[in-house]
Amino acid sequence: MTEKHIDFRQAEFRTSAAKLADCPSDDGCEVAFAGRSNAGKSSAINTLTDNKRMARTSKTPGRTQLLNFFDVGERQRLVDLPGYGFAKVPLAVKEKWQRHLGEYLRERESLAGLVLLMDCRHPLQEFDRMMLAWAEGCEMPVHILLTKADKLKKGPANSVLLKVREELKQQELVSIQLFSALKRTGLDQLREKLQIWLRFEE
Repeated sequence: MTEKHIDFRQAEFRTSAAKLADCPSDDGCEVAFAGRSNAGKSSAINTLTDNKRMARTSKTPGRTQLLNFFDVGERQRLVDLPGYGFAKVPLAVKEKWQRHLGEYLRERESLAGLVLLMDCRHPLQEFDRMMLAWAEGCEMPVHILLTKADKLKKGPANSVLLKVREELKQQELVSIQLFSALKRTGLDQLREKLQIWLRFEE
């Protein structure tokens, strides 16, 4: 097993892909980040990599439907999935995006886990449940980040954590934590999870 410690501050933008066929070579190991467009996904990736512009490297207007790949080691990648609720587009475009995303989640062999971000004040929205259902169907591990934890006091934030854990307790491949990009709360816990997921057999 590869045990080399990953320094996420060394992350570099690799490429963007519109569909599965455009993705980088399907080898090594990668972890994908998903979430509603207001869940704080870019902030989480930027905090993880200690680079305020990392998650926006390829984010020019009109390109929000792309999967963005970042190298964090040799054949180790983070993937920034499109935020659900991107610019108002026709239903057919959204359906096409969902189809490509579904293909990526089902067929990508190097995908080791999914980090699903939810605003801790509004967890388990329709999109979140859809992603959890997809992941469960694929037997894909999911690590939930309840983001913007700084917006709640400690007691209420912990109450949300316990409530979400209780609701998802039957899903054995799901783990959950509080996270705040602003306060860097939960950053070490996230890094630890990613270190485990991004190990792969040579």
